[in-house]
Amino acid sequence: MNKDMEIDMKEVELNEVDLEKQPMTDDGLAAGGEKNGNANLIVPEDEVMFTGLSKEELMKVAGTPGWVRTRCVLLVLFWLVWVGMLAGAIVIIVQAPRCKAIPEMNWWNEGPLYQISDLEAFSDGLKGVEAKLDEINKLKVKGLVLGPLHNVQTDNPSALFLEEINPTQGKKEDLAAVLEKAHKKGISVVLDLTPNYQGNALWFSSDVGVVVEKVTAAAEHWLALGVDGVKISALTDCWSKLQAAVQGNRTEDSKKRLLMGAVENISAAELSQLVNTSGVDLVLSDLLSSKNGGVERIKDMDTLNSQQRSLGWGLGATQQDQLSKQATTLDLIRLYQLLLFTMPGTPVFTYGDEIGLQAGLGSESPKMVWDIQKKPAERTPVNETAEAERKQRVDIRKWFISLSDLRGKERSLLHGDYYPLYSSASSLSFLRVWDQTNRYITAVNWGGAEETLKITLAPTEGVELPETAKVELSTDDNLKAEDFVSLDKITLRPGGAVLLQFPYKA
Repeated sequence: MNKDMEIDMKEVELNEVDLEKQPMTDDGLAAGGEKNGNANLIVPEDEVMFTGLSKEELMKVAGTPGWVRTRCVLLVLFWLVWVGMLAGAIVIIVQAPRCKAIPEMNWWNEGPLYQISDLEAFSDGLKGVEAKLDEINKLKVKGLVLGPLHNVQTDNPSALFLEEINPTQGKKEDLAAVLEKAHKKGISVVLDLTPNYQGNALWFSSDVGVVVEKVTAAAEHWLALGVDGVKISALTDCWSKLQAAVQGNRTEDSKKRLLMGAVENISAAELSQLVNTSGVDLVLSDLLSSKNGGVERIKDMDTLNSQQRSLGWGLGATQQDQLSKQATTLDLIRLYQLLLFTMPGTPVFTYGDEIGLQAGLGSESPKMVWDIQKKPAERTPVNETAEAERKQRVDIRKWFISLSDLRGKERSLLHGDYYPLYSSASSLSFLRVWDQTNRYITAVNWGGAEETLKITLAPTEGVELPETAKVELSTDDNLKAEDFVSLDKITLRPGGAVLLQFPYKA
């Protein structure tokens, strides 16, 4: 009996297993028409998630002695680190070298001045000047010196009309347009009011007092119309009266106006005295033209370097001549451009100096050359001489702009201290330094023979020279930009000029 029951139970289990293995039909029934109620389903266990401690649990733990001690230690460490960082910052600030105070600078100290004495030769009068302001602006100039523009009969003081513009130069409306456009570009405009500019005596031979009164009234007139300054040539007296007229009615927040003087045939000592006693803001002299020895030029710079913000330098600019009248080769033109941009003072140029324009014959003004960037059209016969001249002008202009741009960026060149270095009959060198910025050495040789300069500086000067310096700009093919040269021996070919740079070291 028992065996029969065991056999029956095994058959039942086998049947159940067989049913589980049978495929399901569309209606959910196993083969044979019975529902498959024995399918095994695997139910996933609930995922275990970390919920953290509850507020009550945290409050219980926070009050334990261990956590209290830990919080106190972390708080003390935080404040110790904070106080240490603050003390370190104070030590760094105290021990760091103090920055030197920047001297007071006026707009005429910040870049070169550009003289346009003959507006017709430059670009057909005032309208032409307005049209060419975009090109002028590329030169990085800070001021234009225009004219003289007024009406006057040569050597006839009774026919002097300083408040009128010669019709050949333009109209007052044209000047107003120049002023508006120039000011938008950050360029100031100065008028030359030298009375008898075409005569033998610039202030006539008599009635100087009456002429001074006319010039004073004219200065007030043009300044009221928006001109930024006036220039006077050859006057050595009555400067204070003109200065009062120039700076009169100026508010504290308005731009300072310039009284500029031009003088000839005076020594560096006399020029220094004139700057100290006259009240003139900027004096342009002919010292660079009248002295052609390197030793003499260095001595003049020594005498005047402390007054550099009141000094204008030019080669021929006092007479409104182009550089090329005295710098007779392209190399010398570039040499004097470098010298003027790096000397202590404001460089003053005459129109065309930026391209090496050749000076006119006698008193004739040369015609300005434009569109030098324009290359000859293809398939057009090329004048090789003219094309070579065009390329030379392009190169000189690039050189001029690079110098002007560098001077505007580097404090050592803009208003730095000056130290004389090597000098000879036909060469000179000097150092420009300002506080913790790059230092610059100018070395030029305008002589007809190769010369070797040994750059040294007395230890008493307080500035240390390195053994080598990097070439910043050079006209000498043997001194390439970015090369390093030994200061113990710098060889310059005839007409060679180089600007060297070395960094500040604490």
